[in-house]
Amino acid sequence: MKYLYFTISILSFIIGCNKKKEQRVKPNILFIMSDDHAYQAISAYNNSLTQTPNIDRIANEGMIFSNACVTNSICAPSRAVILTGKHSHLNGKIDNHAKFDDTQLTFPQLFQENGYQTAMFGKLHFGNNPKGVDDFLILPGQGDYINPRFIGKERDTIITGYVTDIITDLTLNWFKNKRDKSKPFLMMYLHKAPHRAWWPSPEKFAEFYEKRFPEPKTLFDNYKGRGTAAKSAEMNIFKHMQYMHDSKVRPSTIEEMDKVEPEIQYVTGKGDIVKPTAERFYGPFNRANDEQKRKYNVTLDKISKDFKENWPKMNDKEKMKWKYQRYMQDYLATISSVDDNVGRVLDYLKDNGLEDNTIVVYTSDQGFYLGEHGWFDKRFIYDESFKTPLIIKWPNVIKPGTRSEEMVQNLDFAQTFLEAAMIDQPSDMQGESLVPLLKGESDQWNRNAVYYHYYEYPSVHMVKRHYGIVSKEFKLVHFYNDIDEWELYDRLKDPNEMKNVYNNPQYKKIIEKLTEDLKQMRIQYGDSDLLDKSFIY
Repeated sequence: MKYLYFTISILSFIIGCNKKKEQRVKPNILFIMSDDHAYQAISAYNNSLTQTPNIDRIANEGMIFSNACVTNSICAPSRAVILTGKHSHLNGKIDNHAKFDDTQLTFPQLFQENGYQTAMFGKLHFGNNPKGVDDFLILPGQGDYINPRFIGKERDTIITGYVTDIITDLTLNWFKNKRDKSKPFLMMYLHKAPHRAWWPSPEKFAEFYEKRFPEPKTLFDNYKGRGTAAKSAEMNIFKHMQYMHDSKVRPSTIEEMDKVEPEIQYVTGKGDIVKPTAERFYGPFNRANDEQKRKYNVTLDKISKDFKENWPKMNDKEKMKWKYQRYMQDYLATISSVDDNVGRVLDYLKDNGLEDNTIVVYTSDQGFYLGEHGWFDKRFIYDESFKTPLIIKWPNVIKPGTRSEEMVQNLDFAQTFLEAAMIDQPSDMQGESLVPLLKGESDQWNRNAVYYHYYEYPSVHMVKRHYGIVSKEFKLVHFYNDIDEWELYDRLKDPNEMKNVYNNPQYKKIIEKLTEDLKQMRIQYGDSDLLDKSFIY
């Protein structure tokens, strides 16, 4: 009889465990992504430039990743990697102009098929009918900061206002009026800001023009310790940032524009070289209505007055410093609006009982240069471009205020979300779920290095094609196609990546090991057909 009782007890325990598993509540997921948001411009990472108290809330209540990075540092390809969990060469979106492979399965489709209500508002950057999304309004292409047009399932619409506020309004409206409370949700809340040309709201524009920001130590880098790629890139703040398009100096005539920056040329995405026009410079401002223009004009008049009074007296170094300040004023002003609006959404979750069962992710599609090495933009495997902010809050799972130093990538997001939602992961996805790290089980994480491949050349900013392997300690890079150069950086001894040590005999064994590891990694990810040969797509 006692054996019968024992058997019954065991069966009851098993049944109870199975019921408990079945009864687990699937978490909601709020995926917040901005465009070109440098980790240096989030105070949870670095508080010397600006304060982002609302984004910091996510870090304080969750986990911040200090070695999060991307597979290909450019907007649309990064988004394609996130959606598919596959490298660019497999999803087709190797650069901003290549076609995305529409047959690829995206993780929102899997969420939709498994009972989630899905929505997307903001910047997708490619395509006009995202798969697996029940409801969406997305910006066409890059989108506009002022009075933006949106693509919807049924019709396009233009909404008056500032894009960051509007994307948040759309998101909150969905939560308030469209959310099916019987289903878990996947919300993709995607900001345009702080993408170039960094148009703040009129209020932030005025506020931040009065601020001054510390310069990076490498602002006047001469690239002496690097190779051809760094020396030939066209993203130097002094040489390539445009007074009118970027710094928002208003010329009174076309002749005056030519006098101020006669040397500036613009390389299109197809490699064509053209001269900038006044229309290109003032496209965003020209979308404003009369009332909006009146508000902007207060600060625009100040900028032009200050510039015209001081520009003739400035030497090249002073012009670089002036451009850097104008860059930071507008870039950080757009981020301030993002932070304010993230706070609105976080408050809604808290006030409406959704906070405890919602995973909140804040990230960007890649990193960005904020004057480091004299640069703006991204594209390179060097840290400011390659690394991206990643902050995740998961109540009752992630220990608040924790940090991970592991090498994680945007390639991992899809599988992370799928595992968190208890949805089977497709076998052809190439990332690794971050769930063990989120649960504090770092002993279950085995990745020591990541793979990177950048393709978009010749194109805007003229960053040469390259691929590489990156570990916590080292970075090995091969620039190919029209050059054949290798670079190695000791990330611990040279965190600013100022000195290529590839030809230093002290690193011979490290280079041999990393070269073999890189070869195996390319085979692992299916990028091995390009080994040992240059190519042009």
